[in-house]
Amino acid sequence: MTPRLRIIPFRRKREGRTDYRKRRELLKAGAPRIVVRPALRNITAQLIEYRPEGDRVLAGVHSHALEERGYPVHKGNLPAAYLTGYLLGKKAVTKGITRAILDTGTRTPIRGSRIYACVKGLLDAGVNVPVAEDQLPSGDRLRGEHIAAATAPHARFTEYQRKKIDPRTIAQLVAKIKKNIEEAP
Repeated sequence: MTPRLRIIPFRRKREGRTDYRKRRELLKAGAPRIVVRPALRNITAQLIEYRPEGDRVLAGVHSHALEERGYPVHKGNLPAAYLTGYLLGKKAVTKGITRAILDTGTRTPIRGSRIYACVKGLLDAGVNVPVAEDQLPSGDRLRGEHIAAATAPHARFTEYQRKKIDPRTIAQLVAKIKKNIEEAP
């Protein structure tokens, strides 16, 4: 009786961290990948290019970098995702990167989500990303008008209250931060 060989998949596939078929298709495009990883309190966005010895990060931004630009409130919401993508896009354009593709990893992308808000920021900064317009969030959500519409004081706005910021002024704050990003070298 011959013993049966058992094929063990790659470790990252076993852990559910990498979809190698999807990765192969993305690498065929030959363009840098936009990798957006939202968490509850922050967002990380990177432009990554494939190298045989290992992927290389061309530019990266964490949503906490918005504090340096004057954005004092929650860094995990839709306006913060848009501003993070915009900041990454400005960095990419200064490095000569004008084209990229979206890599969602193992996440299922949801229409109007923070991932697409980040992509909209990249598009507005001048990076060409192939994405359907109906996937992107609306402009009023990117400006934070949905936050301003929730005028009743909720427990979710305690950070705004602690920093003495009226949630109804979030649209002006987003516009101010976007202008700060444009003017920064």
